[in-house]
Parts: sequence; structure tokens; C-alpha cells
Amino acid sequence: MGKAILIRVGIGVLAATALVVVVALFLPKSYTVTRSVVVNAPPAEIHLFTGDLNRWPEWTPWLNEDPTIVVTVGQETTGVGASQTWVGESGDGELTFTRSDPDWGIAYDMAFDQGKYRSQNSMEYRTVGGATEVFWIMTGDHGPNPLERYFGIFMPAMIGPMFDEGLARLKLVTEKARAEGETFPGG
Repeated sequence: MGKAILIRVGIGVLAATALVVVVALFLPKSYTVTRSVVVNAPPAEIHLFTGDLNRWPEWTPWLNEDPTIVVTVGQETTGVGASQTWVGESGDGELTFTRSDPDWGIAYDMAFDQGKYRSQNSMEYRTVGGATEVFWIMTGDHGPNPLERYFGIFMPAMIGPMFDEGLARLKLVTEKARAEGETFPGG
């Protein structure tokens, strides 16, 4: 009798494992996380903060999530090729600007955990009346590993709140700088 129960449990575990793998095969390989905020400033003023990695600590949420992070900014801090690396208890990563345009926004490639997880990111500006809507977008691909596709389902819930926090802080610092009369390029 005990042997029959063990066989049934074994079959149940095997069936559950097979079900998890089969379902994963039908999950999307890629993911996208998008958040936005309206900032009462023109794109060029927002770009002062997004387009310069030296200004990222003023608005990005990462240090709130992991205060042990140590960021090393590359030789170039603005424009295409600007880069930074970081390391902390939550892992390591790097990013490099692939586009930087005060009218359009920025795009950057990012990698976590020694390049294991890669994504393409952008912060795009769209003029809305006298303000600018800033879209923060992350896209990635989990490749052929069907089990990592489950991770993609949770990306909006994991990354979205951090994007919301960062965009709220970006709005705050940009509008504060504008109100205090900070000198902006072309202004």
C-alpha cells in the first residue's frame, strides 16, 4: 500500500512539473514595462536631468531600493556612449546611452547580474499643451528558457512602482529647478 502512494505522489510531482514547463512554453518571451508622468516643463529642461548621468541620483529610485549600491559613472556622462556601472547587495549592472536628444529623450541598454539579464530602455518626451509627458519604457527578452518566462509576467509589478517613484521625483526636481530659475540650456 505504501509503495502505491509513493508512485502516485511521484506521478503527481512529475505531472505538475510537466504542466509548469508546458505552460511556460506558451508564455511570451518578451516583456514591456511602461510608466509616464506629465511634467510642467519643456523637454529640454527635463533632459537636463535625464540626459546627464551625474544628475540621475537626484531623481532615480534605485538607492531607495538598495542603499548599498555604489555607482561608478563612466568617462562620458552625457550623450551617446555615456555609461555607468553599479554594484550592491541586490546585484550588479551597467547601462550605456544609445540615444540622447533633448527633443526626443534618451535610450539606453542595460544589463544586470554580469550581463545575464539585458533590457532596452528609454525615456521619451511628448509635448502635451505647455507640458511634457515623459514615458519610461523597459523591454526585454528572456530567450529560450521557458522557466524564465514566468519572471517576465511579474516585471511590470516589480519594476513599475520604481518607475512611478522615479518619474514622480523627476517631475519634482524639474519643476522645482524651473521655479527657482535654474539656467537651462537654450533658456
